[in-house]
Parts: sequence; structure tokens; C-alpha cells
Amino acid sequence: MSTNNVVTAYKDAPARTVEAGGVTYAYRELGPKGGIPVVFFVHLAATLDNWDPRIVDPIARNRHVITFDNRGVGASTGSVPDSVEAMADDAYTFIKALGFDQVDIFSFSLGGMIAQDLVVKHPELVRKLVLTGTGPRGGKDIDKVVATTYYDILRATLTRQDPKEFLFFNRNATGKPAARAFVQRLQERITDRDADISLKGFRTQLKAIKKYGRSAPADLSTFTQPTLIANGDNDRMVPSALSEDLHRRIKNSQLIIYPDSGHGGIFQYHDKFAPIAVEFLGR
Repeated sequence: MSTNNVVTAYKDAPARTVEAGGVTYAYRELGPKGGIPVVFFVHLAATLDNWDPRIVDPIARNRHVITFDNRGVGASTGSVPDSVEAMADDAYTFIKALGFDQVDIFSFSLGGMIAQDLVVKHPELVRKLVLTGTGPRGGKDIDKVVATTYYDILRATLTRQDPKEFLFFNRNATGKPAARAFVQRLQERITDRDADISLKGFRTQLKAIKKYGRSAPADLSTFTQPTLIANGDNDRMVPSALSEDLHRRIKNSQLIIYPDSGHGGIFQYHDKFAPIAVEFLGR
């Protein structure tokens, strides 16, 4: 679906690359060009194919949306950095390589950690911030993500299911169908799909998250960006209490916690969340 040749469906977004600092970054873009773009920061182990089209498409109706592969992930070259801070430096390099002086950020999970580190270092770059399924540097129990992740990958492997069904959703009557629907939506793009993250890259990302969880907190009281924070009420990966922690630390932030949902609460409740995100980013 496109009007005047503007692609507004993520499944049809063209794959592009840009070179910066010796790295070729793979990205996709859609929506009308012009104005401040919304750059999407993706989760642990994720590639360009891991964004829910039910979140991306509504935002891309009126905004220039850019998703990208972190260094060493998917179709981006180089090796995966072993710290979240270095990932934020890469994100900065990527955004500047595209020629933008200001962006809005939509982030999920590890992407939210990267986004916070980016704002700490380059506050002038970010106009608005959406932090979903994430927590602050040094946040309680973030370092336990590693154990939870391996446990759920094992459970998923034994039952031949996608690990995200365990990691992102409650294993109950509401969560199971929501998980299946989400995993199906990620398959909507048929052509030009991205390469999976390597096992080595995945382990390096987990190491970076552990380090982030065990380090001194960043001062988020300096954040002046309007910030929207969202999560499910039962996040096993990045505990839901950390969203409340972020809300307390970032003044003028808005917090939404969805009932009976986990780490993927925004995907389970995409019909409620997408319009809120669109309205927030459109203000």
C-alpha cells in the first residue's frame, strides 16, 4: 500500500545501507520524508525483521520512519560491541551519517538502554523519546536478563516454538494467542529478509546488558525530552518495576502499564498502544 509512491507498510520498506566509521549499516525507511524522523532502536538479538508492523505502520503514515541493524547484527557489518555505551556511539554515528541533526526515538528493551545512553551523551540530538520494555542503567535485576533468556530459549527449543513466545508474553489464555499472532506478524515481509544474529553476537549483547545492569546509574534527571514509557505488568525480562523507576527519574515522562501482559505488552496491546505512540510523537 502506498500513496504517491510513499511506502507506508513496513513489509514493503526498501532495504538500504550507509557507510560510516568503517561500518556498513543496514536500514529500512518508510513513510513521508521531511521533518524529524522517528528512528527505531531494536531489542536483544533482533534484526530489521523484528519490528511489529502494527506499531511501525501507524507511525509511518505521517512520519519518516527508519529502522536499522546495530553494528555486527543482521546485514550491518563489523562486530557487536560489548557495551551498551558503544552501541549508543554506533547509533549516533549511523544517525549522523544519514545527515540528521535531530530525531525522535522509538525504543524497545535493549534498544531503550541504548537510547538512554545516547541521550546522556548527545541530548541535543533527541527531541522525543519512547522507552518500552526497558530499564535504567544499574536497574535492579537487569543483570538477570541473561539467565531468563537462556532458560526461555531452552523451553522454546524443546517445544519447537519461537523463544519470543516465552520471553515476551505470559504463558496463559491471553498471552499464548497474542504471542502466536505477534510471531506471525513478523513473517509478513516476504522478500529481502534479514540475516539472523550470530550466536557470538547474541552472547556479546547479553554480556553488554549484564554490564549495564551492574554499573552505576546514569543521571536521568537531566533529560528534558518529552518521554513516553510503556510496558506490560509482568515483564520477566526487564522487570516492570523498572519502567516505574524510569518514570520517577525522568521528569514530565508519561507511563503506561498494560494489564495481564509481559515484556511484549506493547505488541499484545498494539491496537491501544499504537495510537498513543502516534499522538505522542505527533505533538
